[in-house]
Amino acid sequence: MCAKPRVESPFDQYNHDIPEDQMPADGIAPRAAEAMVNAEGWTDAQPVMNLSSFVTTFTEPESLEVARKNYLKNYIDHDMYPQMFAIEQRLVRWLHRLWNGPADATPYGTATIGSSEACMLAGLAHKWNWRKAREKAGVDASKPNLVTGGNVQIVWKKFMRYFDVEPREVPLKVGDYRLTAERLDEFVDENTIAVVAIAGQTFTGEDDDFDAIHKWLDDYEAKTGHSIPLHIDAASGGFINPFLYPDYEWDFRLPRVQSINASGHKYGLVPPGLGWIIFRDDRVFCEDLIFYVNYLGGEMPTSTLNFSRNAAPVAYQYYAFLRLGFSGYRDVMQRTVDNANWLRSKLVESGFFDIMNKTQRIPVVALTLKPGLNFNEYDVSAKVRERGWVLSAYSMPPDAESVNTLRVVVRPHLNRDTMHILAGDIINACNWLRQHGGNVTPPKLHDHTKVSPSKC
Repeated sequence: MCAKPRVESPFDQYNHDIPEDQMPADGIAPRAAEAMVNAEGWTDAQPVMNLSSFVTTFTEPESLEVARKNYLKNYIDHDMYPQMFAIEQRLVRWLHRLWNGPADATPYGTATIGSSEACMLAGLAHKWNWRKAREKAGVDASKPNLVTGGNVQIVWKKFMRYFDVEPREVPLKVGDYRLTAERLDEFVDENTIAVVAIAGQTFTGEDDDFDAIHKWLDDYEAKTGHSIPLHIDAASGGFINPFLYPDYEWDFRLPRVQSINASGHKYGLVPPGLGWIIFRDDRVFCEDLIFYVNYLGGEMPTSTLNFSRNAAPVAYQYYAFLRLGFSGYRDVMQRTVDNANWLRSKLVESGFFDIMNKTQRIPVVALTLKPGLNFNEYDVSAKVRERGWVLSAYSMPPDAESVNTLRVVVRPHLNRDTMHILAGDIINACNWLRQHGGNVTPPKLHDHTKVSPSKC
């Protein structure tokens, strides 16, 4: 008896192995490709529950449609998309005003892929200006350095290595995780191209001591004649401080602040990736760093490290500013900080945690476990992951490596009901761990002096 021929199933197109080391020989149907790509992401974290990240994970249908209609436009092609360039420059002016840039200055800045590109452009501008001043004075210009706190984000370490600038990193100390003026005399000298201070640092959410650093640099110039600019890394705080703390002087109101970066894809409410670099005026960004190209049409200036990319994030930022306005951003940020304060209180009341960030300026809750417990911050992070939450656990930078942190980044899409669930899950995890003990070993720090896979 002959076997019946097998009936082809609509699922057959999904049922084959994907090669690991080379592209498939043949294509498949669009819906099959879509389904296979999405299936591989099933075990990834849910973005809305990833509270380890500062990055926006919420979008309105209308803003998503704005992004869809602009993602095929090449952001850098001003000749073909002049209105997109006009929008970007309008946003530069809005941010310059938002950060209290001088009214008589000509704003200069640009959209970037993220704050990493923005920081590198700022660092290059300050390096160029320092070198030109040194050459004009007829003194050595071969040993630039940049002074930061130990709390800076990794991009600044990249900038210094990639662009041959000596790192001058002021160590932290237990109990104070900010850059202050206390030890600047050990690190600042005539070769310092700038001091970087942070508005909303990654580790605890706190701000560096802008006022004290600014006064110290004024005194240093009075004694030595060396004028050193400040760059404010406001990746997180740049879209919170203006709305919630209008009298707080962290921005261009401080005369030494020559550049500010911020991440539109953090509290700017844009999905990744978008950053902004804004200079005090157009004289800060050296003309030598601007290139002019004509092979896309008319001659166009370009001053970004990256070139071609889609215009969707810039259009999205424009939508968000128009959609919310100043009052809308203020309301969103206030609600988010209120939720962070609520979570902070609940977790401290549990008796398990001490708070690390003395000032709750941005919506980050930084915690360390009380001594004497039979589990650590890595155990808590691993245990709440069972409920889907992703919380950062890490050790602090030098000289505070003895302190572990559990950090919760509270973002605008979280409502108070969700905060109740989150707080309950963290406290329940601690109660379970107290009864059963923890067993997560903190990850070893990588030796970043080694280059892999081959040596230089």
